[in-house]
This record gives sequence, C-alpha cells and structure tokens, in this order.
Amino acid sequence: MPKNVSRYYWWCQISGWGFLGLVIVLNSSTFEQKITDKLIGLMAVSVLSGILITHIFREVIRRSGWLLLPVEKALPKFVIGIFLTCVTAGLLRIVVVDALNLVSLSRNKMDFMPRLLATTLDSGLLIIPWTLIYYFYHYIENSRKQQLDTLKLEALVKELELKTIKAHINPHFIFNALNSIRALVDENPARARTAITELSNILRSSMQAEKLETVTFEKELNIVKDYLALEHIRFEDRLEIEYDIDEDTLDQPIPPMMLQTLVENAIKHGISKQVDGGKVKIVSDFKDDYHELMITNTGYLNGNRNVDGFGLASTKNRLQILFGQRANFDIREVNGNTVEARVLIPVDLSK
Repeated sequence: MPKNVSRYYWWCQISGWGFLGLVIVLNSSTFEQKITDKLIGLMAVSVLSGILITHIFREVIRRSGWLLLPVEKALPKFVIGIFLTCVTAGLLRIVVVDALNLVSLSRNKMDFMPRLLATTLDSGLLIIPWTLIYYFYHYIENSRKQQLDTLKLEALVKELELKTIKAHINPHFIFNALNSIRALVDENPARARTAITELSNILRSSMQAEKLETVTFEKELNIVKDYLALEHIRFEDRLEIEYDIDEDTLDQPIPPMMLQTLVENAIKHGISKQVDGGKVKIVSDFKDDYHELMITNTGYLNGNRNVDGFGLASTKNRLQILFGQRANFDIREVNGNTVEARVLIPVDLSK
C-alpha cells in the first residue's frame, strides 16, 4: 500500500473513533452526568477497541479480496464478517471493561448472554456504518481507477495502432518505387531525383506518425500526392488521378497515415487488378457538421468489405478514439465498377 494512502487511512481511523469518544463525553455532559474516571475509561476502551477491531476486519477484507468481488457475491461475506466482528468487539469490550472494573452497576447485574447481546448491538451501531463507508469509498475509488485504466488502455491502443500503421506500409510499394527510380536514373535523371525526394517524404512521414495524434489534411494530402506520383511512374497511363479539394478543409485534423492507407488500398486492390488500370479520385469537402473525405477507385469489392485486413479494420477504431462515436468510416461498391471509401469526421464548430 502506498505510504500516503496508509497515512490517510490512519488519520481517518483516529479522527473517526476520536470523534466518537468526544460524543460520549459530550452526551454525558448534556444529561448532567458526572464525568468520572470510569466514564473516561469506558470512552478509551470504546475508541481503542473500535480502532483495533475495524483494523483487523479491514485486513480480512483486503487479504480475502472482497472488494474485488461483484456486489451480489460480496454482500453475504460482508454480512457474516460484520456479525463476527460485532460479536468479537462485544466480547473484547466486556473482557477489558471487567478487567479494569469499569462496568456500570446496571450492566453488572445482567447475565453474560444478555450483556453480550447488548454490547454486540452497541458495536453494530458503529461497525455497520464504518463498513459501509469503507466499502463505498473503495467502490468509488475502484470505479475511478477503472475509468482511468480504460482511458490509458485506449491511449495505448491508439499509440500501438499508429506504430503498427507505420510498420504496415506496404513493402511491395517501396520495392516497386525503388525499381521505378532505378529505371529513371539513365532515362530521366531529373525525375529520378524528384522521385527519391518523394519517397523520402513518405518514409519520413511514416516515421513521425507514432509521435502525432493528428495532422492537418493538407500535410497528409501532400504525402499522398508524393505517393501517387511514384505510383504513376509504375502504372503510367493506366493510372488516372483526380483531386476535388475544398481549400477550407486543408487545415482540418485527420489521423496520420489514414489517407495514405486508404489510397494505398485503392491502388493495391483496385487499380493494380484492372487490365486497363483506372482512376483514383480524392474528394474533401464539408457536409453538414462533418469533414467528408472520399477516396474512389476503379475496381470491385467482390462482397469483401475488409479487403485489406489491418488498414481498413483499424480506420474506424482510430477515428472513434480520436473524434468520438460521431466519426465514421464505410467502404462500399457503387455504379458497378467503383469502390468508394468514405470518412466522416465531426467538425469542431467552436474554432
């Protein structure tokens, strides 16, 4: 147990039971009873036995793991535990009071069992509230900790997804890009140098992705343009590229490498499988209170909506972690020979 938590617990124990002792003295003064040594002794026995017994009960609760159980399973254990604790507290008080000769005349005339019952009931009036306070304090603390753990887990998942996306860049694309650049070295050295810069930009962006939660759409779009420029070297006239971008959307935040993943998917599962190639179109606009991104490509889904396993499966989760449940992602086939990937990101209207 952390040292500060232990200190807080003991302060609560001493303060709570000390307040009880003060109430006993004040109650006697209110009813004009004389404050005697016996009364002080009874008060001390009540306070010290209360601290001792509840501390032992607390250790039983902690070591048995009752606080980790569901309420329906913990309740019977707590009922039995409270009963045994109250009886133990009653016995302890009787033994100590008799040993110190602090018993009152009225209680001294009582038989042992009625006296034990009365003392047990007295103890129950204190131990039951103590148990309820202790249980609900830890119930609230555990709920709060669970919420924090959930947030930390979501953050960790998000970080791992970004790192995985970084590592998930299609190695075939890199090999194809290098082969294309090698073919250009003699044929078109200037274009080869430009292609090397474009590939460098893409790799640098993928390495920085794990450090960022979001990037501006403009920055991501520039990387995608470098990617498509490299792919155009390979596909030549088989790849047609079209952009329909509302300039007001350029400063909107999006997850890093998300657009890159969707466009790469369009090339890999769409254009590369068409004998005559096809067109990739990127659309960015505002629709109602959303930033709408659409990536369309010539091709077919063939009934498989999760055509790239990781990339598309993670896109929706990443969007909802970063932007909430209103964010959405969907992919579908339209017009018989076109695949449309559509992303909706809620716009922060407070800006």
